Amino acid sequence: MRLLVSALLLGLCPAALDAQEVDWSANGRDAQGTRYSPASQITRKNVSGLEVAWTYRTGETDPRFKTGKPTAFEATPLLVDGTMYLGTPLGRVIALDPGTGRERWVFDPKIKRDVSYGDFASRGVSTWLDESAPVGAACRRRIFVATAQSQLFALDGRDGRPCAGFGRNGMVDLKAGLRIPPFEPAAYSITSPPVVVNGLVITGSSVSDNSRPNPASGEVRAYDARSGTRQWTWDPIPQDSKDPAYGEWRGAMAQRSGAANAWSVLAGDPERDLVFIPTGSAAPDYYGVLRLGNNRYANSIVALRASTGKLVWAFQTVHHDLWDYDNASPPALVTITHDGASVPAVLQTTKTGMLFVLDRETGRPIFPVEERPVPSSDIPGEEASRTQPFTAVTPPLSPHRFSTDSVWGTSDADRAACHAAIDGLRNEGIFTPPSVRGTFVMPSNIGGAHWGGVAVDPVRQIAVVPVNRVAAVVQLIPRDSFHHEQAMAEDKRLGHDYEYNGMWGTPYVMRRRILLSPSRLPCTPPPFGTLVAIDLKTGGRLWEVPLGSPARLVSAEQAAKIPAEWGSPSLGGPIVTAGGVVFIGAALDRWLHAYDIETGRELWRGPLPESGKATPMTYRLASGAQFVAIAVGGGGAWGVGDYVVAFRLATAAKP
Repeated sequence: MRLLVSALLLGLCPAALDAQEVDWSANGRDAQGTRYSPASQITRKNVSGLEVAWTYRTGETDPRFKTGKPTAFEATPLLVDGTMYLGTPLGRVIALDPGTGRERWVFDPKIKRDVSYGDFASRGVSTWLDESAPVGAACRRRIFVATAQSQLFALDGRDGRPCAGFGRNGMVDLKAGLRIPPFEPAAYSITSPPVVVNGLVITGSSVSDNSRPNPASGEVRAYDARSGTRQWTWDPIPQDSKDPAYGEWRGAMAQRSGAANAWSVLAGDPERDLVFIPTGSAAPDYYGVLRLGNNRYANSIVALRASTGKLVWAFQTVHHDLWDYDNASPPALVTITHDGASVPAVLQTTKTGMLFVLDRETGRPIFPVEERPVPSSDIPGEEASRTQPFTAVTPPLSPHRFSTDSVWGTSDADRAACHAAIDGLRNEGIFTPPSVRGTFVMPSNIGGAHWGGVAVDPVRQIAVVPVNRVAAVVQLIPRDSFHHEQAMAEDKRLGHDYEYNGMWGTPYVMRRRILLSPSRLPCTPPPFGTLVAIDLKTGGRLWEVPLGSPARLVSAEQAAKIPAEWGSPSLGGPIVTAGGVVFIGAALDRWLHAYDIETGRELWRGPLPESGKATPMTYRLASGAQFVAIAVGGGGAWGVGDYVVAFRLATAAKP
C-alpha cells in the first residue's frame, strides 16, 4: 500500500503512462538529477527480452573530423516533444527520431579541432520550453549546448538553427568577463551541459587545474534563457573580505588562485529557487602552499539562490584538497524518510568514496558526519588539514586503507613489480598528502565515486553508485632535479605510463599513474569496480556487486581466465526505472548491464560495439514502447566510437 501511495504522489502510476510519452528532459532526467524514470514497461521479469532497436553513428570517428587530441563521447541523450537530442565532443547537436534513430537535423558550431582541450568531452545538451511563446513559434523549444571552445548556443528545437535573439547570433562567449582569463585556449572549456532553472541557463566550467596556480577562474554564471544576458556570477574563491570564507584562503596566491570550478553536472530545485553546485579543487591540485587554509567553497556542495546567485549554504567534502578529490559527481535531489519525517535532501557522492546526505534547505548532514584526524604533510610550507569529514553512518563506498600485505597480482612477477612500486611509498590511509618520495593514494584521482554519480529510486528509497577500487601513486619531483627526457626514457624502460603536470609557479613537477602490474591489471585486489546500493532510510549498505569485467586490459589469453567477480574500473553513471531495473554501462566491457534494484542481481546484458563510458537514459513513446539508449565510445581504454545504441523489448517479451 505504501508503494502505491508513493507512486501516486509522485505521478508514477503505470496506468497513467500507457498513452503518453515519458521523456528524459535533462542529463539526470530532470533538473533534480535523480536519474529515475517512471517508465515501467520494462520490468525485472521481462528485461531479458531487450534487443537492439537501432544504432546511430555521429560520424565523428571519420578522418574528416580529425582532432588534435582524442575526444570522449560521454553524452546522455535527451528526449522531449517526440525528438531525441544529442551532443557530441565537437559541440555538434543532433536531433533523431527516437523510434528509428533516423537523423532529423544537425547543428555544427565548427569549433577549432586542433586545440588540445583539457577534457575533449561532452556529456550532452540541455533544453527549455518558453511557455510564453506561441505554439509553433521559432525557438519556443530551445536546445542549449556548451562547447569545448567555451561557447553557449541556443538552438531552435525544430530545426537546429541558432536563436537570433540569444546573445550574438544565438551564441554567448563563456570566456568573457572571467576574473582570470584562460592562459591558453586549452585551459578553459565546458564538458557538462548547463542546468536550466526558472528561465535561467546556469553553467560551470572545466579548467586545466594542474598546470599552474592561476590557469583560469572557475566562476559559475547564469544567463537569461531568452536573451543570453548574464544575470549573475558566483566565484568559488571569495573575493569579498566580508565573506565568512575569505580568511580560509591564505598564502601568496590566496584569492588570486584559479579553478575550484564546477565541471560536473549541476542540479536545480525550481520550487525553492535553488541551484546546487559541486565544486572541485583550487589550482594546482597537489600543491597547496600558495593557497593555505581550508579553501572553503572549493571541494564543496554549494546551494545558491538560482534567481540571484547569492550563497544559501555550503558544505565542504574535502578541506584544502591535495589529492584532486573534486566533487565530480552530479548532486541528486530527493525527498527521503528520516526519523519518520519527509526531508528534502541532496545526495553528493565523492571521489573519496563517501556518500553525503544533506538537508536540501540548510546543508546540515541528515546522517552524521565526523571530523577525523588525518596525516600531516612533509612538504616544506604545506599545511594539510588536520582533520577531514567522514560519514559516520554510511560506510565508505570504496576502501580507505591498504596494507602492503594485500598487494595483488596474477603471477609472482606481477606481485613483485607491484611491491616494488608500492612498498616505499607514504601509505597512511586516505588523505595521506603528496610527497617527494611518492604517496599511495586510495581511492585514486578517478575515484571512488566518480562523474558517473548516483541514481535514486525515490519510491524504494535506494541510491545506487558505481565505485572504483583502484589505487594510484602521486609524486612531487623538485623542479631543479627534474629532467624530462630522462624521465620519459625511464618510464619507457619500466613500462610505466605516468602523467606529468608542470605545476608552473611552484617548486615541483607532479606525476601520477594508476598502479597497474606488468600484465596491466591493478595492483589492488579485485573487485576493481563495484555497484553499491545504499538504503536511504537507514544510511546502511543494502548490497554491493562487481560491475563489469577488466578483460580488455589484458591479452586475449589472459582475458579468457578472468572471473566475473573481478569487476572493472568504470566511468559513467546508472539510471533506475519504476520497473525496478538499474541500467549501467560504464565498465570496460562491451555491455549494457541491468540489475535488480532490490537485490543487485544481474538480470541482463546487452551487446555494445564499444564500452559505454556514459550514462544511459530511457524513454517511452506515445505508442507505449519503452527504449533504453546509451552513447558508446568514450575513448582510451573504453575504446573509440561514435555510436548511440537503443534497446527495446522484443514483441514476445512485452507484458
